[in-house]
Amino acid sequence: MIQFWRRCRVRKVGYVVSAASRLEWSLTAGSAGLLCCGVVRARRGRERRGDMVVPTWEVRPGDAPRLVHVSAAARGGGVAALLDDLVAAQDADGTSVGWAVIGGDETFFDFTRYVHHLLHGGADTRTAGRIAGAMPHYRASLAAQADWLAAQLEPGDIVVLHDPQTLGMAPVLAGAGLKVVWHCHVGTTADDASGPSVVWDTFSAELSCVDTVVTTLPELAPQVVPAARRYVVAAAVDPHSARNRPLAKDHVAELLAEVGLPADAPVVAQVVRWEPLDDIPGVLRCVPGFPEDVHLVLAGYEPRDPGGRAVFEEAIEHLGRLAEPERARVHVVTLTEERGALTVNALQRRAEVVLQKNLAEGLGLTLTDAMVKGCAVVAADVGALRQQVSPGHNGLLVNPRDTESVVDAVRTLLDDPLLRRRLGKRAVESMNRRYLMARLVADYRLFAAPERRGHALDAA
Repeated sequence: MIQFWRRCRVRKVGYVVSAASRLEWSLTAGSAGLLCCGVVRARRGRERRGDMVVPTWEVRPGDAPRLVHVSAAARGGGVAALLDDLVAAQDADGTSVGWAVIGGDETFFDFTRYVHHLLHGGADTRTAGRIAGAMPHYRASLAAQADWLAAQLEPGDIVVLHDPQTLGMAPVLAGAGLKVVWHCHVGTTADDASGPSVVWDTFSAELSCVDTVVTTLPELAPQVVPAARRYVVAAAVDPHSARNRPLAKDHVAELLAEVGLPADAPVVAQVVRWEPLDDIPGVLRCVPGFPEDVHLVLAGYEPRDPGGRAVFEEAIEHLGRLAEPERARVHVVTLTEERGALTVNALQRRAEVVLQKNLAEGLGLTLTDAMVKGCAVVAADVGALRQQVSPGHNGLLVNPRDTESVVDAVRTLLDDPLLRRRLGKRAVESMNRRYLMARLVADYRLFAAPERRGHALDAA
């Protein structure tokens, strides 16, 4: 079922997930410019063995020797999007590759979200107690799933665990004779962040069982792991995927028809994950500084967890604080899983400026997507975004906490079409040199292929 509200006059937007797993919106009269559109696909049923939740195969591997990726989701985030392309590319390269997705209850995912936030910031006086209380359930939830996965594989197969949600599987998998790689896509480069060291101490037993740790930046790696076992691998995209393949102008217009953008309106777009680090309130604070004809589009997949829904609610609350003419130029889009990738593709191609105002970023895949298309980008000077943008050469970098600087950078690009084209052209060139999927496949051969073990990868 599809539900659309185009430029509705609303004061408050609330929502619940019904028994049919359909996102429902309740609207009360008021005044704000808002679009929400989406088809919500029901979460796939999790396979069970008795009372035990076991992983599901997104892609089942072939014969040994195998390379199996394990993640916490198959849709809706940067890691899932990366694996969609990577698994297909590795299969085309001749690897017997698979992809399994773990399950867990709300308590499990509440804790892994907390670990995610710790890796991006500071611990507090409650951190030790919260970790001590949650780790037994976290480990028990993953041990049974690791036993199941190990039974599907053979000694010598390689398992790549993605992000903290899956790291707890390492001891069981290593004990079964499997090579274990942990690929961490999150983290912060902030010098004053105390959270990462707490996470590394907490997961020291799991990290000791991992053969290789992979991060996008050297600073994001746990220093408790010996340097010889750490690799640095940047993000990569497939320029022919649904997120990036060329689209005709009429197809772009068709995909964005429900957004309600005026045909000649300049557009600034940011793709979001409904996480605090997206700094959506900060993006909305920029709107009064944009030219009066500029429209802002915030697009992200429907938030499925309480944390994401809270961020969404906060975004709507901040939207309601804008003056009415400014609210009318803001469009909030919930993406469908069926057409989400194509919609992001169309939105980035339609935008004069693609903004990525994250407070921290360990992967940066959305920015890579925009740059490989030749978009003019304004990105936060943090983490993996800083790695991809050479200021003034292929994009602009800004302090994400400085609203005036963000607005000035966006206006600079809006006012100068020649600069946008020049930066976009160089963005394509730089992405083609360093950020295409063939490079990531080759990187993986260095640490996750039986025929080429033991090689180290230079920092990207």
